[in-house]
Amino acid sequence: MDHAAVLAAYDRQIRQDARSEGHGPAVERVGGVVRQTGSESDWNGVLWADIDATTADAVIAEQVRHYTDAGREFEWKLHSHDRPADLAGRLLAAGFVADPQETVMVAQAESLPAAPELPEGIRLVPVTDAVGVDLMAQAHLAAFGEGDAALSEHLAKRVLAQLTETPDEIVAVVAMAGERPVCGARMEFCPGTDFAGLWGGGTDPRWRGKGIYRATVAYRARIAAERGYRYLQVDASDDSRPILDRLGFSTLCTTTPYVYQP
Repeated sequence: MDHAAVLAAYDRQIRQDARSEGHGPAVERVGGVVRQTGSESDWNGVLWADIDATTADAVIAEQVRHYTDAGREFEWKLHSHDRPADLAGRLLAAGFVADPQETVMVAQAESLPAAPELPEGIRLVPVTDAVGVDLMAQAHLAAFGEGDAALSEHLAKRVLAQLTETPDEIVAVVAMAGERPVCGARMEFCPGTDFAGLWGGGTDPRWRGKGIYRATVAYRARIAAERGYRYLQVDASDDSRPILDRLGFSTLCTTTPYVYQP
């Protein structure tokens, strides 16, 4: 894999040329900024900013005004190669709070396992409706605890909206141990690009270390390859990064969400 070429394609296709999702959130370009604004259940934030040391502070302030006027919490998705070099410090000074850093990893879809290898007692169930979304939300709570209940509810609303409005742009799956949901994962397609994004995959602690997350990656990789997507992209946590390394994913860069609450 040509690291520089894939990183350039990722920046151009996923960030600079991002398009609106469904009928809700709107992607707009204001000056050198690409940002998305939607409802409270949508992702709101800055995807790309063509700025330098002389313009950064004014651009940051304009984004704060925009989302504050809309009554939205938002995220500035900062990547390790973004400029200016001190952008992280400028965001903190403006009142943003940094979430944990993630690693942007990419693999060629066709190079990944062709079929999931499921541990005994586990089956993968496609998520296509509100019942399946509820199972995904239960799996999320099992993985991350009741303290994440608000995020689980927010995620469920977003996934259900995607399944309803743009069903061809999302694939979701839940891993079931009998009647208990133990892992939920999804894949979001970016039509017109080379990339499909893998999201979720948190697993009930009682079922970790058995290959369930790996199986959901293989399940989604097969579908992405069948639909003609060249790359799978993941914003990997420290927990999932070693698994993805072993599957053949390569690191493109790191990304840190800087969150602003009006």
